[in-house]
Amino acid sequence: MNEEDFLAHLRTLPLHAGAGRLTDDTAALAGLTITTDTLVEGIHFLSADSPRDVAWKLVATNLSDLAAKGALVEGILLNYPLGDPVWDSAFLDGLRETLAALSCPLIGGDTVTLPAGAPRILTVTAFGRDAAAPPRSGARPGDALYVTGTIGDAGAGLAIARAGAGDAALLARYRRPAPRLAEGRALAPVVHAMMDVSDGLLIDAARMARASDLAVTVDLAAVPLAPGITDALAAATAGDDYELLFAAPAARSLPVPATRIGTFSTGAGLTLMQGKQLIPLPNRLGYQHGLR
Repeated sequence: MNEEDFLAHLRTLPLHAGAGRLTDDTAALAGLTITTDTLVEGIHFLSADSPRDVAWKLVATNLSDLAAKGALVEGILLNYPLGDPVWDSAFLDGLRETLAALSCPLIGGDTVTLPAGAPRILTVTAFGRDAAAPPRSGARPGDALYVTGTIGDAGAGLAIARAGAGDAALLARYRRPAPRLAEGRALAPVVHAMMDVSDGLLIDAARMARASDLAVTVDLAAVPLAPGITDALAAATAGDDYELLFAAPAARSLPVPATRIGTFSTGAGLTLMQGKQLIPLPNRLGYQHGLR
């Protein structure tokens, strides 16, 4: 069973009105926007990664979901597995730094004991308020698809982390993603749909189109890449970018820098172009839990 299969089964259960049919990365409850994310050692971060960097990434990935809703940060809950005292202490130092840098107070959480040799599994639940952005299901026919920043940086950074040497800026994009909170807040009043790029540009664009009951065309030639990255297809399927992906009228003036990379239309599915040339979809559009 993969992630999509599991979600389909969950949708048959009694759902809260604020769950939004589980089609988005956030839920709404009592005026708050709520999201939760888990990082698993060996899946979302490497065992050799600094605990301080892991603390940053754990919080930042959650705040990225709030950014995609144009929400203000209220705070987080932390679920933490106690194990190696040295690692735990370094994580706490990183958490202190992260919460201060991102203006994100700790509300509470839970601790458990980590069995010897078990991979670390860390969870944060983040709360936001005054969300102003529409859900990912709001794209309209004729809307343009935009993305902030550059794509594929974190995928390249992961390769650098595994190799042990390479571009420091790309490595930082993997280890310390920046949640686009200010950009999300500015974009929220003018977009029709918005989400963050977590599992890969192509798979997330397809998810926005599916949630909106539309088709989407993505032009790989238009995907913004950082200097030194040349493989747009690899970049668009790598994931972990945490940039904002949004639908808005093509003629609308945007309050933040962003790149137009595609178009929504009536129909269904993802079409991939390289300029004016139609190209086949790759076997893998991005990361999907449950697939090996």
